[in-house]
Amino acid sequence: MKMKIGIVGFGFMGHCLANMFNSFDDIRLVAVADINPEQLKDAPEGVERYSSIEDMLEKADIDVVMISTPNPSHLEMVEKCAKAKKHIICEKPAALTVAEFDQMVKVAKENNVIFTVHQQRRWDKDYRIMKEVYDKEMLGDVYLIKSQLYGFNGYMHDWHIYPEMGGGMLYDWGVHLIDQILNMVDSKIDSIYADLRNVINEKVDDYFKILMKFKNGVTAEIELGTYYLTPKRAWFIGGNTGSAIIDGFDGEGRIVRTTHLLENVPGKITMTAAGPTRSFGPPPPGLLYEEELPKVSVSHRDYFEHFLKAFRGEEEIMVKPEEVRRVLAVMEAIRESARTGEAIRFEHE
Repeated sequence: MKMKIGIVGFGFMGHCLANMFNSFDDIRLVAVADINPEQLKDAPEGVERYSSIEDMLEKADIDVVMISTPNPSHLEMVEKCAKAKKHIICEKPAALTVAEFDQMVKVAKENNVIFTVHQQRRWDKDYRIMKEVYDKEMLGDVYLIKSQLYGFNGYMHDWHIYPEMGGGMLYDWGVHLIDQILNMVDSKIDSIYADLRNVINEKVDDYFKILMKFKNGVTAEIELGTYYLTPKRAWFIGGNTGSAIIDGFDGEGRIVRTTHLLENVPGKITMTAAGPTRSFGPPPPGLLYEEELPKVSVSHRDYFEHFLKAFRGEEEIMVKPEEVRRVLAVMEAIRESARTGEAIRFEHE
């Protein structure tokens, strides 16, 4: 059974999604809708074009609507699609508040339609490698997970500069980075502490550091800066039997282990550029060795492969509403922590 889909909001992301859908044999892009006629001019040949969501819902023969309109319009779009009995995939962040998201879930349930969010970065290669390391306990008992993303083009662009539009990096990349960690660590959160800043953007955040302490003993650190001037994407996982490091979205990295633990600090002092030390001098030859990271084969296409199966009733949706709600609740706690300068207790009975 082919899935017939329409896109509402045919801007940059809408165009990317159209290209994605046209690569599937079992997904047919039927229609696109946008209030800006300029955006519709280069819609794929044979695809119906509408100037409003109402017209598309009334006239187009579609099963699913992909919502890629500006963030503040998501609730309105979800309500209209659900009441038209269309299944829904919504771009992130699905909502700007938990309360708003709860309204979306309610209307989807009332109309018995699938409602999920496009968290495609669960299928990033770098993330899936590190999730494999964590899931298979390749580093023993993990104590720390670090996820870092740094850029150099510090200024926000387009609607990202407006707080009322859900601008800033927490609502942009933050949603993905938080979702990845919550999808990796199967534990409740004990506390959240965050530093959220406007470094060179007046109204919206362009830097954040987030510390999440989980009840299973793992601490996760997420740091993003658009004006770091040392662009990188990096991961670190530390456990009691080794460390795993990735540098880059392509997943290049390694696992590092030690041949044996030191029974005591060596008595001989090592002279370094920083002065004498016994704890942080260079390791002796042969003490450390490296292993390859696990291999994974993933792409963002996998998100829609799974949605197709859910649409056909073959499996549950992969990005569940309760998972999306948890990310939004974490983001609200992050803003509260940044405002007060204090850690926020989280998920306590």
